[in-house]
Amino acid sequence: MFDPTAFENMKVVIEGALYDRDLDGEIAIIDRNDLMNLAKLSRIYEVTFTETANSSVQCTLILQANLENLAAELLPSNQESQQAGAHLTILFKMRHENRQELHEKIEDELARIWGNDRSINQNVSFNPMGKMGEIMKEIKLEFNRLIVEDQIDDLFMMVDYILASIKKLKQI
Repeated sequence: MFDPTAFENMKVVIEGALYDRDLDGEIAIIDRNDLMNLAKLSRIYEVTFTETANSSVQCTLILQANLENLAAELLPSNQESQQAGAHLTILFKMRHENRQELHEKIEDELARIWGNDRSINQNVSFNPMGKMGEIMKEIKLEFNRLIVEDQIDDLFMMVDYILASIKKLKQI
């Protein structure tokens, strides 16, 4: 028998927290991917959900561990133990009018919820043949550090921050 990796433990906690909310009807999980990249020896877990089935804002939570992260945990003599963990990214997708004040409001609201230690990047796309002025926005929230197993309890609380973010984004 073997011990699960920090990645596996964090994945199970995230799954449990989100699926409990899904069962309660608070969110609707609409997609899930659990991938192993054999070329790079990395793991990626992605789960996409909305606040409700018809919500205008989607969130994708991405947990990934690369070879260095997995090797640091499984072969501690070969790597620094500080590399044992996973990277966490949160993506929000939404449509809105292409107005500068909306871009700034999104940045301000997410910084207020998540703090200034996170990177918030906004990317927009639009169909030049479609409805003018409406854009599809992807907002990428990164923690700029490795998430380690000692922070596993924070993953439960993070779901509340995500739901608060979705509520704010829906109001914009």
